[in-house]
Amino acid sequence: CSGYSLLRDPRHNKGLAFTDKERDAHYLLGLLPPSVPSQELQVKKLMNIIRQYQVPLQKYMYMMDLQERNERLFYKLLIDHVEEMLPIVYTPTVGEACQKYGSIFSRPQGLYISLKEKGRILEVLRNWPEKNIQVIVVTDGQRILGLGDLGCQGMGIPVGKLSLYTALGGVRPSACLPITIDVGTNNEKLLDDEFYIGLRQRRATGQEYDELLHEFMTAVKQNYGERVLVQFEDFANHNAFDLLAKYGTTHLVFNDDIQGTAAVVLSGLMAALKLLGGTLADHRFLFLGAGEAGTGIAELIALEISKQTQMPLDEARKNIWLVDSKGLIVESRKESLQHFKKPWAHDHEPVETLLEAVNDIKPTVLIGTSGVGRTFTQEVVEAMASFNEKPLILALSNPTSQSECTAEQAYTWTNGRAIYASGSPFPPVEYEGQTYVPGQSNNAYIFPGLGLGLIMSGTIRVHDDMLLAASEALAAQVTQENLDNGQIYPPFTNIRKISAHIAANVAAKAYELGLATRLPRPKDLVAYAESCMYSPSYRNYR
Repeated sequence: CSGYSLLRDPRHNKGLAFTDKERDAHYLLGLLPPSVPSQELQVKKLMNIIRQYQVPLQKYMYMMDLQERNERLFYKLLIDHVEEMLPIVYTPTVGEACQKYGSIFSRPQGLYISLKEKGRILEVLRNWPEKNIQVIVVTDGQRILGLGDLGCQGMGIPVGKLSLYTALGGVRPSACLPITIDVGTNNEKLLDDEFYIGLRQRRATGQEYDELLHEFMTAVKQNYGERVLVQFEDFANHNAFDLLAKYGTTHLVFNDDIQGTAAVVLSGLMAALKLLGGTLADHRFLFLGAGEAGTGIAELIALEISKQTQMPLDEARKNIWLVDSKGLIVESRKESLQHFKKPWAHDHEPVETLLEAVNDIKPTVLIGTSGVGRTFTQEVVEAMASFNEKPLILALSNPTSQSECTAEQAYTWTNGRAIYASGSPFPPVEYEGQTYVPGQSNNAYIFPGLGLGLIMSGTIRVHDDMLLAASEALAAQVTQENLDNGQIYPPFTNIRKISAHIAANVAAKAYELGLATRLPRPKDLVAYAESCMYSPSYRNYR
């Protein structure tokens, strides 16, 4: 193809890094200045530019622009500077990007399937240029992070998630497909916004919604086969649980908000046990928030306890308590509870506030999945510290503004005794001459490796045991040195190595359960996982 179009093709463009020989062979002579920098030097230059922007959203827009211009350089930069760039391409900045997506929207990324396309979804999928899709991340934009209904502007989430599948899990960019299903929005601000990019109508629900989703899931399987992974992302609670239950038996589906969050948190708990002592069954857990994340985590903890102790699942649930907006979930409320909360209604008199619940139940672990910021008040945290030598406090709501308490608050209010992790990143905290490094309980630890494990083994269904396998693999990567700093997660710098171990553990479980179709099973799964991973280094063109 002509040199000019090569420079405009993000998959093949190398900018100034085309060698003299390549410039000669591909009609690029004179189209570029004479300098031929290495890819490393290009990364250095771009990092200098990015660091000059003061506003995170500007850094995000620069990164999106780079992705559209030079794909390999985008991933090289993201992989080499993962700790610095992750909060830009993902939470917390991606949340702001979704809120303003209509105003900053330049080039469409991914596929938009709206109610207008009902009856023609297969045709829409066939309009996408890549045929060999391995992972789809799909949202309907109804509950973006802790920011609510952002309608069609939720597309920032699938785009961001899939860039992490590639950067952290090594799935080829051409095998990733971001999709937004637009059934309208109930967000009045967006409906009145002249720059809103989606359908200007209130959300379709009930049968109309179910039919569109069913047509979508059927078309995906028809077009891409049995082994394409569909990750549901940022759906509202009721739909998230229903979709997972409905399609979990017929498709390879995974809900990151329910299952990914759960696997990451369980892994943090497994690692924390090395600091706290005892087994999971010896601890008492209290959640603030009983939506997708809260009940998903609770269920996975109960599953692991029941596996370790052979006690029935119902029995394992008894050490796990949840507080929602109406107070502690107890037996007397059972009639009025949504179905996914019912298993957590235990025998106890009604309790209205989180503080009372903490004092009554005396949990060793406090987990925030409420989506509401500053709800772990000083009284609550001090109460946790009064009956626990090392209170474990996980403030998981995103973005940073919705975090239940900050790292600094957790360490200060517990006199430096807390073990703390959050959903969005907080900087290290100096307290009385000691530096505490808060962990980030970020789903990006789990889903890229989990996805790679499912893809490389050709798995056709997700089983809960695969989530447990992912949690165990992540916890095993936490070193004694990490624990000494109070970190219950390994640093993100080695994330590709971590993802390869997670992928290997997940694939091993898939082969063991007879759900893997890629035969024969590779002997060394870690080495195989590493060999499957996409490298962002430039190719040489002949």
